[in-house]
Parts: sequence; structure tokens; C-alpha cells
Amino acid sequence: MFDQRSAILNYFCQKCFEPCFYRYFFETNYGRIHSNNLSGQFSLEVFSYSSMNQIIENLSRLFHQWSGIEPEQVTPLQQSGSYRRYFRMTGRGKTAIGAYYDQLAENRAFISFTQHFFDFGLSVPEIYLVNEDYTCYLLEDLGDKILFDHLNEIRQKAGFGDEMKETYKQILDELIRFQMIAGKTIDFSLSHPAPVFDAQAYLWDLNYFKYNFLKLANIPFDEFCLEQNFHKLTELLLSADHSFFVYRDFQSRNIMLKEKQLYFIDYQGGRKGALHYDVASLLFQARAEIPLEVREELIDHYILQAGKIEPESVKDFRTHFYNFAMIRVLQTLGAYGFRGLHERKRHFLESIPLALNNVRWLLENNKIPDELPEIKRCLLATLESKTLRQMTHPSLTLQINSFSYKRGIPADLSGNGGGFVFDCRALPNPGRYAEYVHLTGIDQPVRDFLQNYPEVTDFIESAYQMVKQAVDVYSERGFTNLMVNFGCTGGRHRSVYCADKLSEKLTGTSGVDVQLRHREQE
Repeated sequence: MFDQRSAILNYFCQKCFEPCFYRYFFETNYGRIHSNNLSGQFSLEVFSYSSMNQIIENLSRLFHQWSGIEPEQVTPLQQSGSYRRYFRMTGRGKTAIGAYYDQLAENRAFISFTQHFFDFGLSVPEIYLVNEDYTCYLLEDLGDKILFDHLNEIRQKAGFGDEMKETYKQILDELIRFQMIAGKTIDFSLSHPAPVFDAQAYLWDLNYFKYNFLKLANIPFDEFCLEQNFHKLTELLLSADHSFFVYRDFQSRNIMLKEKQLYFIDYQGGRKGALHYDVASLLFQARAEIPLEVREELIDHYILQAGKIEPESVKDFRTHFYNFAMIRVLQTLGAYGFRGLHERKRHFLESIPLALNNVRWLLENNKIPDELPEIKRCLLATLESKTLRQMTHPSLTLQINSFSYKRGIPADLSGNGGGFVFDCRALPNPGRYAEYVHLTGIDQPVRDFLQNYPEVTDFIESAYQMVKQAVDVYSERGFTNLMVNFGCTGGRHRSVYCADKLSEKLTGTSGVDVQLRHREQE
């Protein structure tokens, strides 16, 4: 049974104006929400008040044991792709990250690997303390700067230039240290869920793609032929040397930037395997969108640097590399399918078209072996699927509001940070005339009054041109929310009229759901 808080959350998720905020708040603090993409219904996995308090108490005890003081503030951190719970804990100038997870084998792998890498001088967070049952641990606070976000900022300003290439080369140099130096003496018996990237592990990834992407996206396939292809691909992968440490999810979202130094996280899924897998994970990261010529240059850099340590290990690197790129792309689609098509998490839905860009590149450049015809056919069908496009390009909700500046700008609960705000107070004000005081911008006399002023028409047209450009871009990129606000003194005349006129202009735009709200009339 759910407690009262859960029932309220369930109501918010299904009924409220913008459920995204409530969902984020709940998942950040109290539990997980699982959605059925077919029925639209939700189920909740709830962390009760008592269990959450117990987690915080356990972490606070570790913090006190480490620092000698009680934490003054414990702040939940937003979850990303995992179900681990993280908290920033601070007190008297000391800070640490408290972690809670109930999967003990995975915790032991992360803690053991971290200590091993730290001893080798690799840039990983220091583990401060671990509780007795390995459910809670305290580690170094690396801040909030994810390398992926930093690289995006650079790219927006200067494109994918020399600075980004040098950063990626630095990442690959560090990867080699993980794989070929520290990885040589790591305790693989602690690897979770398997110590080696063997045939079973590859087949798990491939079936993850089949069940969580192909089936959920309604892509037809020949089950028998696809299974044969899976086994053939596994055979090709296993023909490469599998004696190195594989990070498993090596990509720029799992690298932090603190005081201009790179720090590596999330290697708890590491195991023994082939060098190629991590290089493919990094260079074929869907959202990184590394240009083809840069990707090839980075592969050459990796081969050169790794060859200085073990020349034989990269002698035929490219022979195997694109098979690993393919399975990494398939595994990624499986993950995006589960988190996006099944759990309906917007970030992962929006990532699917970017992952399909890698699929398109592999097909167009003949990187899929002829021995894998059913995999190739499925991927071609995926690129051509109108159903999948509809799933991954949901309609854009365009929220148009009128408001009074006396009450402030309407809050954006979608998580996108606002949008446009147009100030109508410089326009002619019908509210100054007695005959219009008790009317609003939706009443014809007020509309007639405002239509007589060319500056009002020009104002609305200028707003339309700006908003229309954003709508086109947002729709093309698969964004789901955009807010436009028109404000005036009382929120009754000018702002209502302008919001109404913009709504009229944009209603009927393909793929756009226009929602009009006159806040001060409610």
C-alpha cells in the first residue's frame, strides 16, 4: 500500500498542469516513478520517510566519523542513469558526497576498483569511509561540472576545434592507464555482474537491444535469424584479445571536471575484456556527436599511444574496432529504449535519434559485416520507422500565458528554464478608459481598441517571428516544452490580447500543442 504522500504524487503525475516538476521532486527525494508507455499509468517505488531518514542518519554518522562534526546540510543530488542515491553533505567548510545503494555486489566492485585506481594515481574520487554492510559510503566531492556539459559549452562557442580534440586525446591517454596499467592487477573476481566480457555478457547486451529497443519500437524481425546473427557477432568480438580492463560505460558523462582536472567515475561495471569497447563507447557516444574526421584522428591517437605500452595489443586494432562500435551502439539503443520508450524519461527519448545517427553512419560506411544480414535489416527498418519517429519526436507543448507583473512571471515547471517573456506595458493601455476597465483582452471592444494601433500589430508580429523560429528548432530537435509569457500591469487587457493573437497564429502548427492560459482570469 502507498501512503498518503504517494497517492498525492500519483494524482499530480496524472492530473496536474505540468507533472515534470513533481516527478523530479519525488524521484530526487523519495522514490522512483515507473510509467507504462501504453496506458499512461504510473506506479511508484517509494522510499518511506523512515527509510529515507535512516539513509540520511547512516550517511551523517559516516560524515561525523570522517570529519569529527555533524553535517550542517544534506542535499539530495539529481539522479542520472542509475538508481543510486547521492547526497552532498557539508559542515564547517568540509564537504563530501554520501552514497546509498542496496546492491552490495555493485557497491563492493565500485569501492574496490576506486581504491585500486587511487593507489595507482589515477584521477578517481577518494573513498573516505564505508559502513559495515556496504550500503552507504562517503567519497570525495568532485563538484557538479560534468565534462559533457563543459564540452557542449565549448562547442557552442567555437565548434569542435583544437581544444575539444586535445581534451579527447587527454581522455584517451587516461583510458590507456586504466586499461593497460592499473587494470593489469585489478581484482576481477569482484566485477559485477560478471568478471569477463565473455559470450554470455555480449549476448546479454544484444538481447537487451532486442527486447528493450526492437520490440518496444515495434521493429519487426526474424527471431531465429537475429539470434544467429547475435551469435556470429559475439564470435567476431571474442576473436579480439580480451585480457584488459574494460570500463564498460566510458563516456564524457562519467567524467567530472574539478579545477581543470578530469576525474573519472562510474566504472563499477568494469570487467576483463577488449580494449576496443571503451574506445567505441567514448567516440560513439550519441550525444557527443564527434565529427567523423575527428573520430578517425582520435582512433589513430589511441593506437599510437597504446602501442607505446603494448605494440601487439593494437596491431590489428581497426580490424575489430567497428564490430565493437556496433555492439556499443546496439547496447546504447537498448538502454535508451528501456529508459525512454518504457520508462518515458524525456532525456533518453531525445537521445534515440542521436544514437540512430551512429547507426546511419555504420550502414552508410559498410561497417556492418555481411555475415550479419538480419542485424543490418533491423537497423535499416529502424531508420525508416515512422512509428519510432513518432515515439521519439513527441509533440511540442507551447504554453502561452498572460500575466500581471504585480504577481510576477509565471513559473516554468517543465524543467526547461522559462522561454520568452514579452513586456506589453509600452503598448497603448485600454485599462485607462472607464468603458474598458471591467472588460478583458478577449472582449471585442478591447480587441477593437488595440487593433487600431499599428504598434500593437507590429509588436505581436515581432513576437511571432521570434517564437516561430524557436518552435521550428525545438520541434526539429525533439524538445517537448516551450513557454511564452505576455505581461502587463494588471494582466487583463494588453497581455491577454497579445497572448490570444499569438495563440491564433500558432494553433494548427504541425506537431505543436498550443495551450493558452490567462493567469489573472483564473
